[in-house]
Amino acid sequence: MPRSRKAPKALTVQRTLVTPPEREKFAQRLQRMHAYYAAAGCRYTVYEEAGLPGAFLEFFEAPDAATLASAHASAPDRVLDPARVYHEVELP
Repeated sequence: MPRSRKAPKALTVQRTLVTPPEREKFAQRLQRMHAYYAAAGCRYTVYEEAGLPGAFLEFFEAPDAATLASAHASAPDRVLDPARVYHEVELP
């Protein structure tokens, strides 16, 4: 039976550097962004580099590119490069 084709998931990535005095404000931003993207039907996750405190990677994931583009367009905080979208690769 052939697998049905669906739009691949879409992802954007942003690197953010945060100084120690900005950390509390950044934590509030993370909470705001997480709530916003969840309401927009997206997943927002953040990782901090183990060897470099304050260096974060933010991942914005959606079920498709249109959902992600719409979420970025109305986001409370600007995403630096919302046009750089990665599509999930289907593995055999």
